[in-house]
Amino acid sequence: MFNYQAISQPTDTSTRRGAFIVFEGCDRAGKSTQAAKLVEYLQNRHKQPLKNDETSIASNLKVSETMTNNSNDSEVARLWKFPDRTTLIGKMIDAYLKKTKDLDDHVVHLLFSANRWECMNVIKNILMSGTTLVVDRYAYSGAAFSAAKKDLDINWCKSPDIGLLTPDIVFFMDLEPEEAVKRGGYGKERYENLEFQKKVRKVFLDLKDSSWKILDARQTIPELHQQIIETAEEVIKKCESIPFSENLWKNIL
Repeated sequence: MFNYQAISQPTDTSTRRGAFIVFEGCDRAGKSTQAAKLVEYLQNRHKQPLKNDETSIASNLKVSETMTNNSNDSEVARLWKFPDRTTLIGKMIDAYLKKTKDLDDHVVHLLFSANRWECMNVIKNILMSGTTLVVDRYAYSGAAFSAAKKDLDINWCKSPDIGLLTPDIVFFMDLEPEEAVKRGGYGKERYENLEFQKKVRKVFLDLKDSSWKILDARQTIPELHQQIIETAEEVIKKCESIPFSENLWKNIL
């Protein structure tokens, strides 16, 4: 059972909105692979060309400005990745993650949150055009990675993201960090450290709510993909007739 809460502002009921689908998990759990495969599946199902963005706000804003409220004219789905490393804020985050710049933990957390907030209006426009948005990492990652650090309280970590769009479904790719280290490319970025990833996974699991579907990421790519598309189809259908929610973590106020 998924938790859908209505927003207070009026919506255009003549338009079927897109679903807001989020993939979360520790590093190297397979999030990006499954997010891309879901978008590809939706593309093939509808036989329409899709844009799989590396999340440039400039390009997304240009697209959203030209979209109409006619769902027949919009994309079926789009891939979006956080952090968006193309903005000024995103470039600071990128330098930090690549270990070329050091920043205070509090500052870094607020930068990640600001990076999400600067995308919200574009994301809303995309969803209201009828496009399903498949998002690789979201506020849950922000809270989990920061709260796993020393001296950062979980409620403080949640606070900057209060009121963001609430996902319709969160696919949590659950993989023991000991398994993740065996996967290619592990260790290239700042947070790819075994002991730290163990702490991150624990916080992630504490953050789960009724919108989450936890998947055993040890399964094969095809096995995971099949489970994901079955749930995604259900969620996309339900979202056609309900407004999106902007209630993320308002329960802690």
